[in-house]
Amino acid sequence: MSRILLGIILGLLLVPVAGLVYFKFGNIPVAVDDQPFPFERQLTHIPLNARIDREMIAQPPIQPSGDNFIAGAHIYADKCAFCHGVYGQPSEIGKNMFPDAPPLWQKHHNGTVVGVSDDPPGETYWKIDNGIRLTGMPSYKKQLTDTEMWQVALLLANADKPLPPAALDLLRAPAPSPAPPRAAAAK
Repeated sequence: MSRILLGIILGLLLVPVAGLVYFKFGNIPVAVDDQPFPFERQLTHIPLNARIDREMIAQPPIQPSGDNFIAGAHIYADKCAFCHGVYGQPSEIGKNMFPDAPPLWQKHHNGTVVGVSDDPPGETYWKIDNGIRLTGMPSYKKQLTDTEMWQVALLLANADKPLPPAALDLLRAPAPSPAPPRAAAAK
């Protein structure tokens, strides 16, 4: 009986130690080009989707309108286009992220849905407001007002519908380039 108990205790100790050794020596996939863990996407999306479903606001406090679409396009061009691309031009940076930043102005493989236009605006608002860990999607709650985040969310929810020409002009402009590297400070 004592051998069985000793075996159980050793087994319970060896599993965490083996896990720590695995992590310590950098064997987990951390680089963008690494193969993901089996079921990694499903394991991360289950809690993300559950949290969004629990916390998202069902009804936007503002309505879709030409003015809100134009305001949302200004914000999108300034804050989002670098990673998510512009109308007709996906982002080169977004393709090299893991997971890749979805191109929000391209049709899906089925040819009908554009970007996240099939998501409720409240879901997109939640993602803009909170960001998503380990994806490169930052939280904008300290940079944008609630109204500005809703304007972007409503714009993206209507990406598959006709938009005002002024909004389309903003969304067709080339995505901003990354800032050039700063010169190293003299020592």
